[in-house]
Amino acid sequence: MMNLAVQTCGIICHAGLTAPAACAAIRCGLNNFSETRFMDGNGEWIVAAEVPLETPFRGRTKLIHMAAMAIQEALSNLTEDEIRTTSLILCLPEMDRPGRMTDIDQSLLQEIEEVTGFQFAGSSTLIAEGRVGGVTAIKLAHELMHAGKTSRVLIAGTDSYVTAATLAAFEKEDRILTGKNSNGFISGEAAAAVLLVPAQSARNAAITIKGIGFGSEQAHIRSEHPQRAQGMVQAVKAALSMAECELGDLDYRICDVSGEQYYFKEAALVLSRILRKRKEEFDIWHPAECIGETGAAILPVILAVASAAAAKGYAKGNGVLCHFSNDNGQRAAIVVQAKTE
Repeated sequence: MMNLAVQTCGIICHAGLTAPAACAAIRCGLNNFSETRFMDGNGEWIVAAEVPLETPFRGRTKLIHMAAMAIQEALSNLTEDEIRTTSLILCLPEMDRPGRMTDIDQSLLQEIEEVTGFQFAGSSTLIAEGRVGGVTAIKLAHELMHAGKTSRVLIAGTDSYVTAATLAAFEKEDRILTGKNSNGFISGEAAAAVLLVPAQSARNAAITIKGIGFGSEQAHIRSEHPQRAQGMVQAVKAALSMAECELGDLDYRICDVSGEQYYFKEAALVLSRILRKRKEEFDIWHPAECIGETGAAILPVILAVASAAAAKGYAKGNGVLCHFSNDNGQRAAIVVQAKTE
């Protein structure tokens, strides 16, 4: 069983420029989506969830500064010496993501250190796996701490779907929510970070990660195969096995679904194929309804939402299933428990 605690969080997104503000907005279902400077194929302005920074950064520079702000919030209680021994795992868009900036990876960690003024451990690295990358980061964090290479790991993600190339590519595939297409998502951008530590050494942590799992879906959103959610079922079963529990033992779900019917259907199919205990309610939360599609930033956002819900007492219970899907078929899931001791 994995036993990593979420110690602190940081978020900067359309719904709020700090973790408490963003989680409060997501709890209330608030959004303030607005028209962008980009048009769809019908000549209408595309609506998106842009992050309003005081300085109007664009492109790669904006990703760096958003990440720096989220990281600074998450590490605000650590000393400089503690930060130097903290490993940073930065999650980025997958390599085949339409509109991905070609130079986004180059010297990114170094530039974030320059903007934040922090220096991280030598084991810091990048993971370019989109929405599922955060779960890969958890796996790596567990390995680093288990091997004694670090006592804490900061998982951060930064991403934007509000770029001309990305919007054009997804709009061409009829996947952007527009006046003529109801089966699509609102493009968003965000950065978020969560500090993970071994549960036994955590201070005032609200949640712990008990299990993770991965799967591969052949009938992904761009394929023509019939959808049966086999990849997600594989991922969820692996996470439940590691956490030594059953799906019926959990109380609600938080996922990366951002509006497309394909992914809502996938979430429903998982329940029908795994849940064996009758439950009056098994609610599903999807923060993207407030912050838009945020890609690689979604896992730390979801962990922050789960942490806030547990700490403030509005969670649907102590056990949470979180699951994530990439368009190329990668699937991942985590099991989270409220820390009751």
